[in-house]
Amino acid sequence: MENIKTLQNQKYIKSLVVIILGTALLTVSAKFKIPFYPVPMTMQTFMVLFFGVAFGYKIGLSIVGLYLVEGIIGLPVFSNSPERGVGITYFTGPTMGYLLGFLFAVFLAGYLDLKKNIFMIFFKLILSVSTIYILGLIWLGVLIGWDKPIFQLGAIPFLPAEFLKILILTLLTKKIIKLRSFI
Repeated sequence: MENIKTLQNQKYIKSLVVIILGTALLTVSAKFKIPFYPVPMTMQTFMVLFFGVAFGYKIGLSIVGLYLVEGIIGLPVFSNSPERGVGITYFTGPTMGYLLGFLFAVFLAGYLDLKKNIFMIFFKLILSVSTIYILGLIWLGVLIGWDKPIFQLGAIPFLPAEFLKILILTLLTKKIIKLRSFI
């Protein structure tokens, strides 16, 4: 019985370490900008999907949830913070829908069966990342008005980079899933 408790405690500690390291990696992925056309690319959406694929939806949601809480309480974890503000002020700005979409994307990437063929993996990852853009565009429309070209402003510039990130993740998914055995 004591061995079972020890194993459970070790599992909780491993999970906690992965969650804390995950939020740090998500922060770095938000800050690091890669030159890309038409706009610089961050690796946030890649990391969000990666966490779902690698660790499943529970750990993935924990990573993204803690990351959002860190940003809301004022830690400069989000892209363009502290330059454009921190805390709840930044969170409720134009990117709030996208940030909330991270929760849905990591859940889907971690919940959907990604052990099928490469085309199904690609489709499921596209579905997962789409939730980020759907919620982001809805919030952007509410915030700046539906009379503005919402899709052209909030999606089109980012789609080439998203396609590349999804393609890379699709090719790596079967190897990444093996990380789940770590926890």
